[in-house]
Amino acid sequence: MSGAIDLTVMYAMHDALRRELAHLDRITTAADRDPRHVLPTAAGWKLFKAALRAHHTAEDEALWPSLRQGLAGRPKDLALVEVMEVEHAAIEPVVRAVDDALADPGLGPLLPGQLIDALTRGLAGHLEHEENGALPLIRQVLTAEQSARLCRVHARHIGREDPLLLPWLLDGADERTAARLLARLPASTYAACTTRWIPEYAALDRWSPGTAA
Repeated sequence: MSGAIDLTVMYAMHDALRRELAHLDRITTAADRDPRHVLPTAAGWKLFKAALRAHHTAEDEALWPSLRQGLAGRPKDLALVEVMEVEHAAIEPVVRAVDDALADPGLGPLLPGQLIDALTRGLAGHLEHEENGALPLIRQVLTAEQSARLCRVHARHIGREDPLLLPWLLDGADERTAARLLARLPASTYAACTTRWIPEYAALDRWSPGTAA
């Protein structure tokens, strides 16, 4: 048996990524908003990319290797883990392609919009696939120790990116989830998050141009 594991961070990250995908969809489909004029200098795009990078890196380092170990001798389930990793690898090039398209002044809004749509559909599909396919396996075979390590690695990568990522992750979380996420923080980080980072984030109109530091 895997013992008690905690997937709070994973579910919170998935919810936050879906929240931001909805913002990207609105920017792409709104008649009066050109993604080329919004995303390059919007804090929301910067935070989205940083969170996605932190999340996938943590899974690549601490989740999939542990899951492969626990699923040894189960080729069908191991094949699913391989698919998860392939899906990860396919998402990052689309993010880079969006940035390249946004930076090319010779392009109209059509290509960036198409790429953002592809990113939205690809990532949303991956999150659903992970929750429906991989998470049941994670609950079966991941040990409490491996789960705790995943949480630590996840927190480390988030902390390396941007202080605003912590309140970004908490944005919209229910009270119980927020309390569990905050309880993991060292005292100094907790103090900084609650007294400085959350108010700074709350004051940020992150999907407006010129808000990225």
